[in-house]
Amino acid sequence: MGLKNSSWFQPPSLLLTGISGLEAVQIWISIPLCVMYLTALLGNCTILFVIKSTSSLHEPQYIFLSMLAATDLGLSLSTLPTVLNVFLLNHREIRFHSCLTQMFFIHTFSCLESAILLAMAFDRFVAIRNPLHYTVVLTPPRIIQTGLTAVVRGVALMVPLPILLKRLPFCKDVILSHCYCYHPDVMKLACGPVRVNMIYGLSLVICSFGIDFMFIVVSYILILKTVLGIASKGGQLKALNTCVSHIFTLFIFYVPLIVLALIHRFGTFTSPLLHVTMANLFLFLTPVLNPLVYSLKNRQIRSAVHILFKGRRNLLK
Repeated sequence: MGLKNSSWFQPPSLLLTGISGLEAVQIWISIPLCVMYLTALLGNCTILFVIKSTSSLHEPQYIFLSMLAATDLGLSLSTLPTVLNVFLLNHREIRFHSCLTQMFFIHTFSCLESAILLAMAFDRFVAIRNPLHYTVVLTPPRIIQTGLTAVVRGVALMVPLPILLKRLPFCKDVILSHCYCYHPDVMKLACGPVRVNMIYGLSLVICSFGIDFMFIVVSYILILKTVLGIASKGGQLKALNTCVSHIFTLFIFYVPLIVLALIHRFGTFTSPLLHVTMANLFLFLTPVLNPLVYSLKNRQIRSAVHILFKGRRNLLK
């Protein structure tokens, strides 16, 4: 029993890892990472400010976009402290409970983003399928209810993750594979039976991301069916053009997520660099690219940004 107690423990802290094999150039890697974080924070804050300040953008499509921007901000802020600590300050240690807290927020915001992408797919479906009833179907109370449901679902699904990890003993190395805390990465350090954790983690992926993705695919099948029913070629292109930004956002969110999930469950012999690359793409790329995509592709957003900042420059003169 004494041996068991001395070898099985809950570690007071864990060690984060940057990019394996590139430790010598970590300080240089921190420069593009800082640029990415700055872009994500400024871009998403700009989207939120522009939508809030422009009355013509107080429509369902842009309200959902503001929810997406707020979620991306939360996701960026969840990883920012540890990522910059590792790459900029070479400070790798994180307290065990702080690690569980960060893990909870990362997974919660990821789940929330998936739900909002589903809501945006439904928004595009209603706008294309039944444009005359667009504002009747997507009323402000329903939009608020959708957002609250997404938050409640995300929190309810992710609360068990840290609780299930806290019940496990840890007797292996306390070195994580990433520069932030990710559930499968923390779980693999445990010595006790992790079957419940694995089953719950897989069920979580299927019941949240899997179901969301399935309904998004169904939405786009119905959208495509509706678009093909439009007589004019110009009308078809105009309808599809309203979905381009959303489709690109879906691609940069779900592709790394699916690859990462497969790697953690079946990729025993894959390169550790592939693990790190997919995880970083999933968490870093989406908050950076989403505001850029919508700002460049959406004419209303571009015009609103131009008008607001032009007006501020005139006030400063």
